[in-house]
Amino acid sequence: MAVVESQVTALELEKVLPKIRTLFERDDRFYAHIRKRGDVEVVSNRQMRIPLELRPGGAFQYFDPNGGDLGRGGGPTWDKAVVNVVFFSENIEYTKLTQWSTNNNRKALGDAVKKLTASALDELRRQIDSQLMQAGNGVIGTITTPTTLAGVDTYVLTTDGFGARLMRFGQTVQVYDATLATLRGKGVITYHDQDANQINVEPAIAGVVATDLLVVDGITAPSALPALYGVPYHHSNSSVGTWLGFSRATTPEVRSNRVNGNATALSLALPRLARNKIGNRTGIDNRTGGGLRAWLHPAQMQAYEDIGQSLIMINKGNKEEGLDLYFGDNMRFAGAPAEPSFSWDKTRIDFIADNVWGRAEMLPVGFYTTDGRKIFEIRSSSGGVATADIFYMVNGMQTFVTNPGATSYIDNLAVPAGF
Repeated sequence: MAVVESQVTALELEKVLPKIRTLFERDDRFYAHIRKRGDVEVVSNRQMRIPLELRPGGAFQYFDPNGGDLGRGGGPTWDKAVVNVVFFSENIEYTKLTQWSTNNNRKALGDAVKKLTASALDELRRQIDSQLMQAGNGVIGTITTPTTLAGVDTYVLTTDGFGARLMRFGQTVQVYDATLATLRGKGVITYHDQDANQINVEPAIAGVVATDLLVVDGITAPSALPALYGVPYHHSNSSVGTWLGFSRATTPEVRSNRVNGNATALSLALPRLARNKIGNRTGIDNRTGGGLRAWLHPAQMQAYEDIGQSLIMINKGNKEEGLDLYFGDNMRFAGAPAEPSFSWDKTRIDFIADNVWGRAEMLPVGFYTTDGRKIFEIRSSSGGVATADIFYMVNGMQTFVTNPGATSYIDNLAVPAGF
C-alpha cells in the first residue's frame, strides 16, 4: 500500500516568512511636527506663565491747540496665560514565558521583549498624537449607537469627524454622559474596526445611550479639562469656559478665528476667509503667520481635488499619452501648504502657525525609572513574585499657544462619500 501524505507530515518543514508585518498604523504626524518646530520650555510643577500684551492702550482724540484740554491718558494691558503639565503613560506587561520562549533566534523570529520595548515609544507617540486631537477633556469618541449582547457592548461611532480613529485595541476607556458629569463605567476595547467605526467594550456597561462620550482612562473629572490641550482647545472661538486661565466670555482676544462650513462641501472661498480673519486680528503684515500650515484629514484634500478636477481641460495630442487625472500631495490652501493627517477631524481644516505653538515639559518622553530600574516585577496575590514584568513609557507636558488671534480653522465641513 502506498505511503500517503499524512504518514510523512512529521518530516515536512514549516515555512515561516522571515519578516513580521505590522497590520496597523502608528501615525504621530502632528505630535512629531510640534516637537520639531514648536518652542519647548522646561518647567517645574509650578504654573508656567506666558506673558501677553492683551489690549492696546492710550486715549486717542482730537484737541484744540488754542488752550484746549488734552485730557488724561492710558496704556496697554498686559496679562498672563498659565499652564500646568499633565502626565500620561504607555504600560507594557509581559510574562516570563513570553520572554524565555523568544529570546534566541533559534526559538523565534525575534525577541518579543526587545520588540515590545522598541515599539512602546512609537505607541506612546501615537497616543499623544491622538490626544492632540481632543479638546482638553480626554474625549476620544462619541457613541452613536450602543448595543449589548452576551455581556459585550458594541458602539458605533459616526457622530463626529473621528469615528474610532483616536482609540486603540486593548485600551481601557471610560463612558461618560454627554455633559461629562456622570461616569457610567469603564471597560476594555476587545474589538476595533476602524473602517466601520465600531468597537466592542467588555464588560458591558449599564445605562449607555447614544451621545455618551468615551474618555481616556485615568481622568476623573473630564469637565474640568485635566487632559492635554489639543487643537480643538486652542483653536476655538467659543465664548464659554476658559483658555489658559482666561474667561472666553469676557476676553474675546483669546478666541481663535472660525469659519463655519455650514455642513456643505469645501469651497475655495473658505480657506481664503480663514486666513484673512487672521490678518484682521494680527495685522496685514502678519496675516500669513509664521510657517502657517493647513492641517487636515485627507478627506478634505479629496474635496479640494474634486474642485480642481472639475476645472481640468485635456488637450489631447495626436500620439500615445498617459493619463493621470489626479493631483499630487503638494497642495496649498490660500497659500498655506497642506499637512495631511489621518487622525485629524474629517470635518475641519486648521491653520496652524509654527511660531505660536509650544509645549511646557517637566518629564521628557522616556522610561519610568526608580533607582535606575526600568523594568519591574509583578507581585502575585500571595505577596510573592509573579512570573511577569512591566515597564512604563511616560511623559509630562502641556501645550500652549502664544497668540490665539494668529490661529484659524474651518469646521462643520461635509465629508466626501466613502470616508
